[in-house]
Parts: sequence; structure tokens; C-alpha cells
Amino acid sequence: MAKTLAYKILENHLLKGSLIPGTEITIKMDQTLTQDSTGTMVYLQLEAMNVDRIKTELSVAYIDHNMLQSGFESADDHAFIQSVAKRHGVLYSKPGNGICHQLHLENYGIPGKTLLGSDSHTPTGGGLGMIAIGAGGLDVAMAMAAGTYSLTVPKVLKVDLKGKLRPWVSAKDVILYVLQQLTVKGGVGKIIEYAGEGVQSLSVTDRATITNMGAELGATTSLFPSDENTRDYLAQQGREQDYIPLAADPDAVYDEVLVVDLDQLEPMAAKPHSPDNVDSVKNIGPIKVDQVAIGSCTNSSYGDLMKVAQILKGKKVHPDVSLVISPGSSRILAKLAENGAMADLILAGARIIENACGPCIGMGQSPKSGAVSLRTFNRNFKGRSGTLDAQVYLVSPETAALSALTGVLSEGLDSGLTLEPIPEVTFTPNDNFIVYPEGTNKENTPVEMGPNIKPFPRNNPLGALLAAEVTLVAGNNITTDDIMPSDSNLLPYRSNVPYLANFCFSKIDKDFAGRCQKAGASAIIGGENYGQGSSREHAALAPLQLGVKFVLAKSFARIHRSNLINSGILPLIFENPEDYDALQLGHILEIEDIQDQLEKDIILLNNRTTGREIRAKGNYSQLEKEMLLAGGRINLISK
Repeated sequence: MAKTLAYKILENHLLKGSLIPGTEITIKMDQTLTQDSTGTMVYLQLEAMNVDRIKTELSVAYIDHNMLQSGFESADDHAFIQSVAKRHGVLYSKPGNGICHQLHLENYGIPGKTLLGSDSHTPTGGGLGMIAIGAGGLDVAMAMAAGTYSLTVPKVLKVDLKGKLRPWVSAKDVILYVLQQLTVKGGVGKIIEYAGEGVQSLSVTDRATITNMGAELGATTSLFPSDENTRDYLAQQGREQDYIPLAADPDAVYDEVLVVDLDQLEPMAAKPHSPDNVDSVKNIGPIKVDQVAIGSCTNSSYGDLMKVAQILKGKKVHPDVSLVISPGSSRILAKLAENGAMADLILAGARIIENACGPCIGMGQSPKSGAVSLRTFNRNFKGRSGTLDAQVYLVSPETAALSALTGVLSEGLDSGLTLEPIPEVTFTPNDNFIVYPEGTNKENTPVEMGPNIKPFPRNNPLGALLAAEVTLVAGNNITTDDIMPSDSNLLPYRSNVPYLANFCFSKIDKDFAGRCQKAGASAIIGGENYGQGSSREHAALAPLQLGVKFVLAKSFARIHRSNLINSGILPLIFENPEDYDALQLGHILEIEDIQDQLEKDIILLNNRTTGREIRAKGNYSQLEKEMLLAGGRINLISK
């Protein structure tokens, strides 16, 4: 039977189950990655599992998020991660090396391998033909401890690329168009597989931009075939030996197909405040721009920044625009310095900041009040920039650079300017930022634990009755940024859940934490696509710390649903979405005989305040039921 590329790789790693959409499988996990924002929890959980050495072929701990070390907290987190990495055989990428996804693409990604990362943009690796999946920290810790990962088999959606992109239209415009067509929940329960003649015209870093933002579709992952472009990229990085050709069978059958004509694409932009609120730059018009930020794991590659340098060379950034650029890796920064492109950027008036996530996660460079900020990033959720009333647009590097010169949102197709192809270069491998765990083990490597690092909260096993007070009624598309804000003020406390919990939902309802503490046991009511966005399990751990017992929503984002279950919090889905309208703050909801009800298709909740019964679906796998009964995955492991 003809197979998709995704199913070929999954089948090659299959340990348990069958590749039937909607069923649970366990696969071998070859690699993992963590970053420091989620990494402290991952390694606290790994320590709690009491394993000696990791079971993956390769695991890397990257430091790229908490880079503003204005106090001891972030530096202590970095020291903790480095000490645990040494104990267990994990490579450690020091601050300044770059952004985890760009670095993994350059140094460690291999076609046909599997990768699990504690960051939702781990599917960047799909640009190399990997099955690369973002997950919560506990899932990544389990993958390191056991070398396996369990997931629900996704359907496969084919994006058939026709034609070839014109100059001034880029890979960012491709994924923005796909988001416009499918929306932020259009990829839930699916793998997005790119194919067709248009694939040949896209470099690996172009492809990585597209697979990176597959996370905004809610997809399990996205991937491209491994072809001669893949070989060329690996050769440029000094890793041609890692190349293998991979593609779907010519007559593979897909669950859905979306056709994209690259010849017809225009420069696009995602308008505030969602990555799928997309229109063409031409239709949006020449709005005044206050800030332009170029970089992030989406668009900080060598090719992207060389295009920017070409556009800016010999010109001047508009007087009213602040332009900030963050290269993706130390290797890219070094090459820009060698070939003079860095001087072109600086002389044009650009600010060059560290190779890190930075502004993408609200870690510095927040725009002024009410500003319009053009960003080559992947998310423009309200307040994510660090400025609540900022108007953030997502655009390509070409559109960003041109707009920085004109002072208004501009697209290059009608500019009359020529954009030349970027010549290929070979990079000099450099591992001076990598700390290898050679000769270390648990016995000779103590853990460095600073005073800001607190144990992660643990839930209790389920009793017969589950009763909770409704402490929040939330709308549609609630993001993990909404649940657990991430900015320069709170990021240094990512290893201190008791402190962070005080700010849970603070940008939506500043009284939420206090209301939970008063209630004792809480329930959250959500709309569609609850928990979209980041993989951060803090969005589950902070509610756990506050006593949240279950979340009843119209639908859930994949990673957040898993994080809730890992924490022992029940994600429940309204059977009748209209029941949402009848729930209010202060209502008391009860689930009787919960241990028995978990085995049924429908779980009954009684609204003790109104006397009304609500029917909900759990759709739990057997493993998920066991985790919920035990009060979370760590409790189940301990048993």
C-alpha cells in the first residue's frame, strides 16, 4: 500500500499500536531538545524519575529564552540545567550559541529521525524531513528516560505546492497563506505534509520557516521530503553524511489536500492579534510603522538575514522606526561578520541583539504604547510583545526590511527594487558553545539548585467525588500566554511555580488567582481551541498549584490537553456546546463516581447551583485514564 512520508517515518519507529488515525501508538524517540524557559521543569521531572542515563540517541539542552540576567534567577536556572545535563548525558548549548530550533537544524537534525522538544516550534526540524513534535516538559523527560513517546495517530493533510515563488515573496508568505486558509485550529489532529513541484524551489531554511509555523495551525507536526536541497544544506553545515533521500510514495493517499499556487502568492501579513488573521500587504495598505523586529526561530536564518542586508545596504532606516535584528545562531552571526553584511545592517541603523528568542517572547524590545510593530516571528497574540496595546503584524523578512526603510507597511513587488538570489556558502563547524557530558555521571556530578528553583506541584489521586467551583469562564482561542503570561518580568521565575501561579490569567482576570485560593477546588470553563500556542506546561502547573481540578471546554489544543492530563487535571469537552452559555462564575460542578465514569464515553457533571446536568466527553486513551486516576504522570510512574 502506498504511504505518505509521515507514515513511513512513524512506521519505521513504531513500537506499539497500529497506524490508524485516532488510535494511540508508541514510537521510538531518537532525539530530544529543551530550552531554558521550559527546561528547568523537564530536568526536575527527569531527576524525579531517578534514571541514570538518557535512552535517546541524542538530547540537547539549549539556553536561548531567559537571557536578560538582571538578577540571579536566570543564571541559577542555567547552572541547574547544565549540572543535570552533565549527570544524564545531555549536550548543553551555552547562552549566546543561538536559538534552539535554528541550532538543531544546523547541527543535529537528520532526515527520517524523530525529535521531541519542550517547545511548540520543534516542528522546525520537519524542514529536514524529520518527524519533529513539540510537547510538554514531562513528555520530553519521559522520552529521555525511556526513549519512547506515545501519541494519537494523526491524519495527514497534503499541501500541494505548484509553481515557484516570485522575488519579494517568501516562505513566510506561504505559511501565512496556509494559515489564512486553515485557521489556527485547522491542523489539530493532523500532520501537514508538503509535496509537489514547488518544493524544489524552497531551501531547507525556507521549509523550516513553514514547518515552524505549522505549530500555529495546531498541527502535530509538519514536514517536507528530503531531497537534493536537503543534501546541499547538510553539506553547507559539514554534515553531508547525514543525508538520506525520503519522500512519500507517488500514489500516496491523503486525508485532505490543499493546493497552493506559489506563482500567484503575494506578500502577506498576519494582523493583530492572531497568526491566522491574514491578508495581503497590498490590501492592508501603507499603515505607519513604529518598530520592526527581524529574527526568531522562524526567520533568523543566514538566507533571511542576507536578504535583509541586501535591502538595507547603503540606505537608512526611517527616522520614526526602531529596527532590531537577532541572528539565529553564532554560526550565522560569524558569517555575517566575515562577509561584511553585519556592517551593512549596522550602518543602515539596525540594532543587533543577542542570538536568542528575545522580543518574540517579550524578553526585551517591547514596543511603545499603541505602537505598530512588524515582526518576522510566529505569534502576535495580544500582549505577547510585552506591550498590551501594541498592534503586532507578522511579515516576511523582505517586507519587514523594506518597511523599515519606508516607515510604512510596504511590499516589494511594486517597489521597482531588484532582489538578487543569495549565493550559497559553506559554514565552518564550531562547537565552542557546546559542553559535552563526557566522563560525567550521577555519582560524580551534583545538582546545582538555586534558591528560586522550587519543586513542581504534584496532584492527588482521584477520589470518588470531584467537586469544584467555576472560577473562570473564558472565551475562544485562549492561549498559553493568556493562561500563564510570559514576559521579561515573569520568565526568570519559570522554575518557581508557586510564585508564578499568582499571575495565572492575570492579563485576562487579575482576580483569578485569589478566587481560586478562596475556592479551594476550581474549574475553568473554556471555548474553542482552549490552550493554543506554546508548549509551556506552566499553563497546566500554575492552575494545578491553584487547585484547578478540571477544564470544561468546547475543544482543546493538542499539547495543552496533554499537559493537563500529565498534571492530573481533567480536560473535558462539552457534548452540547450550548451548555457553555449556562455556566457562570461561582457555580459548583460535581462529578460523581468519577473513577467509573472515566471508562465511559460520556461523563456527567451536575451543576449543583442550578440543578442542571451537563454531558461531557473525555476521549481518553487507556494510558491517559491511568494518569488521571493516579493524579498525574509522575504519580503513575512512582506507583
